[in-house]
Amino acid sequence: MTEPPAPPAAATDAASVLDAPPPTGVAGGPGPRSVAGRATLAGAIVSALLILAIVFGSRMLKDFDSALLPYAVATVFLAFGVAYRYTVWISAPGARRLFKQGWRSLLSADNFRKAPTALPKMIATYLGFQKFLGARSQARWAAHQLIFWGCILAALITFPLTWGWFTFTSPSGAGPGYAMRIWGIKVIGFDSLNILGWLMFHGLDIAAVLVIPGASYFLWRRMKDRGAMTGQRFAYDLVPLIALIVISVTGLLLTFSSIFLHGGGYEFLAILHMVSVVFTLIYIPFGKFFHIVQRPAAVGMQLFKYTARQDEQIFHCRRCGQPIDTAPYVENLQGTMRDLKLGFETWTEYCPRCKRVLRGSVYLSDVKKGFK
Repeated sequence: MTEPPAPPAAATDAASVLDAPPPTGVAGGPGPRSVAGRATLAGAIVSALLILAIVFGSRMLKDFDSALLPYAVATVFLAFGVAYRYTVWISAPGARRLFKQGWRSLLSADNFRKAPTALPKMIATYLGFQKFLGARSQARWAAHQLIFWGCILAALITFPLTWGWFTFTSPSGAGPGYAMRIWGIKVIGFDSLNILGWLMFHGLDIAAVLVIPGASYFLWRRMKDRGAMTGQRFAYDLVPLIALIVISVTGLLLTFSSIFLHGGGYEFLAILHMVSVVFTLIYIPFGKFFHIVQRPAAVGMQLFKYTARQDEQIFHCRRCGQPIDTAPYVENLQGTMRDLKLGFETWTEYCPRCKRVLRGSVYLSDVKKGFK
């Protein structure tokens, strides 16, 4: 039997580690101040670029609707927050290594030659239909799909309209004929009374109908499922779901008010809807919704592991010989552990079962002696 790896030197003197002053950086990496500075700069640059895109995309604000100004301002804050949080995220050694390896895989001509259809399939299955969720629960997968496609549809409609990139104009000023323009260029003409016109003007209602049952299911699950309740936090887990439901319900009520109540209560509902949307947009980078931004980066990592499997670069457990993962992935993990100065990289060469066996053997042979 292969001997278990020796315990890391750092673990042999726990007192000295606990008494040592906190490090300012990891393995010569940037310290907290430099990371915050770079993140702030990245946020400022992305926000400035978005403002320029709004100005020029709306033809020098000619097509910009001033009534949508709060939404546009919220998207600028959203851009800053996403860039800031993303920069902080990839500054961590582990995330930085995975991020680099993912982009290398995405931009690799060799990978494209070996598996030209791998990337489109992963985008469709991993990002679009999220099949990995189906292995956990079909109900969770269906609810997640409703939320995902509802939010995608809402974003594709709301953001361009908010920024003044899309406009709908009528030659008569009151319809029923309308023209859809993108950056001032006519794309399509339609009649508001036919099915195409109905879909054009009720796209956000459709998105709300998709989101409400999906978010309600997850909210119900977090109220009833013990596993979900154990580690949940109100601000992190429940607030995003409540915000989605409030946005969707108030959006539907706006349509109900305009059609059936002749505008009764419309102003109050419009303010409530605007507040909920603005709050959610600003909340996204600093709450659970940030995984929406992180998820695309995982596609590159999946491609990195997939191409290694195609080349049969599989790493096997040193003790039992069972496959653990791809050899490049294990090497990447060992490099991350060296960056963090953990001293445990040898343990990555064993499967989970053998790690437990080896730890138990060390406990029986060394630790338990002290109790005799």
